[in-house]
Amino acid sequence: MSKYQNITTQFEGGVLEGAALGLTDTMSKSQEKSSFFRMWVMRQYWRMQQSQAIVSLLLWGTTITLLVWPLISWRFSSSCNTDICFSENIAGIPSAYIGLTVIFFSVMFVVLSIGFLYDQVFSLWTEWRNVDMERNPFATYALAPIWVMSVALQAEILKRTSSQDEEIVEQADWCLRWCEAYTEGEMFARAVQRWDKDFGETPTFWFTSDEAMQRAREVIIPDEV
Repeated sequence: MSKYQNITTQFEGGVLEGAALGLTDTMSKSQEKSSFFRMWVMRQYWRMQQSQAIVSLLLWGTTITLLVWPLISWRFSSSCNTDICFSENIAGIPSAYIGLTVIFFSVMFVVLSIGFLYDQVFSLWTEWRNVDMERNPFATYALAPIWVMSVALQAEILKRTSSQDEEIVEQADWCLRWCEAYTEGEMFARAVQRWDKDFGETPTFWFTSDEAMQRAREVIIPDEV
């Protein structure tokens, strides 16, 4: 592999071009601002998703309970004169509280029943996972930092143990260039900054450059924004 072999890699809407010793991000200022805004929005959305299931379940339960209760509350009053009536107090507890509780847990039971059918009967989650993996770049063509290290290690070992096989060496070099492309960007920057914090200064890896490592350290991680 030539020392100054050019690399062009599409990554997250930006084009990374440079030599094998370090790639230069040519993303424009407007693209960087747009990317920052989208990342901020997605980060807030991710935070909301963490409680979405529980909040949605409670909202469904309370909303349906309050909608159904006015339709049957008359059966719990003294004015009820049909075959199905309930006293205003049951074991000293206002029957309205018991009625609301029964409706709420009935809704929970229906929701859980639908979840059981979704999981055990129709198994729709398998198709959902397939689509989720197809749309995940880090499950198809991109490399997260841990995979960058793993692939680079294997490629370097393969290259050194098969140095007489030009085809294997060429493919190993391609893998190393692939790994180097993903040393640009926030994910690798997060990893480097965390490694620096936990283990001291991270060394410059064989598949990247001092400049790339320095850029990773200079990236501002907007977690608290």
